[in-house]
Amino acid sequence: MRRPVLVALVAATTLAAGAIPASGAAAPRLASWAPSMTIGGPNFTNQTIRMVVHSSIAGTSPRITLSNLRGTTPLAVGAVDVAVQSTMATAVAGTHHTVTFARSKTPTIAAGAEAVSDPIPMTVGAGQNLLVSVFLPTATSSATWHSDAFDTTFLSRTGDHSRDDADGNYIAARTSWFYLAGLDVVPSTARSTVVAFGDSITDGYNTPTGAYQRWPDDLARRLAAAGTPRGVVDAGLGGNRVLTDVPNIWQGISALKRFQHDALGVAGVKTVILLEGINDLHAGINTAGGPLTAADLIGGYQQLIAQAHKAGVRIIGGTIMPDNEPTDREAIRQAVNDWIRTSGAFDGFVDFDHTMADPADPHSLNPPYNSGDGLHPNATGMQAMADAVTLSLIS
Repeated sequence: MRRPVLVALVAATTLAAGAIPASGAAAPRLASWAPSMTIGGPNFTNQTIRMVVHSSIAGTSPRITLSNLRGTTPLAVGAVDVAVQSTMATAVAGTHHTVTFARSKTPTIAAGAEAVSDPIPMTVGAGQNLLVSVFLPTATSSATWHSDAFDTTFLSRTGDHSRDDADGNYIAARTSWFYLAGLDVVPSTARSTVVAFGDSITDGYNTPTGAYQRWPDDLARRLAAAGTPRGVVDAGLGGNRVLTDVPNIWQGISALKRFQHDALGVAGVKTVILLEGINDLHAGINTAGGPLTAADLIGGYQQLIAQAHKAGVRIIGGTIMPDNEPTDREAIRQAVNDWIRTSGAFDGFVDFDHTMADPADPHSLNPPYNSGDGLHPNATGMQAMADAVTLSLIS
């Protein structure tokens, strides 16, 4: 759930970017789940999308965010329902709640806008899965989406199946989230939210679908076990770069462009953990299109640090992990990592490089942590990353 960049009701049921909705505005809220969204998703018509939301913290009166941020036409919503997940696309009977937006069951969300719902009268547990079902009655343009969810989304046959308990009318599965961009709650015990901001490593590439074994998931469980629960938002995007937009549009605009919305716009954020830069090394270009240097990447980090500090948010730097880089790129990686460790520009650092490197070959990922491609950690590696975070760094 995002902070003041959300939407207000305009002209009956059309939602457009501008103000925060009045409903529930007085309650202190924390984001418990909020994936970063991009352009380029598929089209839908007269179909229900049922998606899984895995809440990082416990709370009451949840609200959801629907996003048409990257859309080019208004998004007509026919119904939205939230229920507790039983298994797969099956809901626990008796747990359905019709979701309204400024009291409307059928909002229309303007292109470029997001809509935050009214509070839903239910309680959410830490680590609990909810099913959010969105019925889209008319043809949409290309969806605002998160391509690599590493969770299962269910698509229905024709019609509104948002309140179905059983899964019989859900006939296809995908591993992306469509239009669903956030869950926030009035927290039971958590006091703030931490945003894990990064690329495919943070997004959980090569982790098992529906297992919630990304390092931000592991961090949320570690914080809870330590008696210091925090909302943990995974703002990772596969392929994302710090300095430049990715040609594959579903991998997102640069961190410099999306940081304000995807990190600082999250409800209750007090800390950001930044782990990004490996894809800049792979691309090898700076913002002017010239050859990338360590100074270029450091300059990008300095801009993100300035944005965070202006918003009163702590920002923790993560060192770039090893990836068997060629000599020139490895020299940049080492220089950047030395700066992260020693400059004092960040409010602290997590030495993911040291944690994940092969002791026998520090330029490579440690084999027990390798998912198979030499870059992305497996479940054991993801847990090691979460364990490397000094919890006292998190506000």
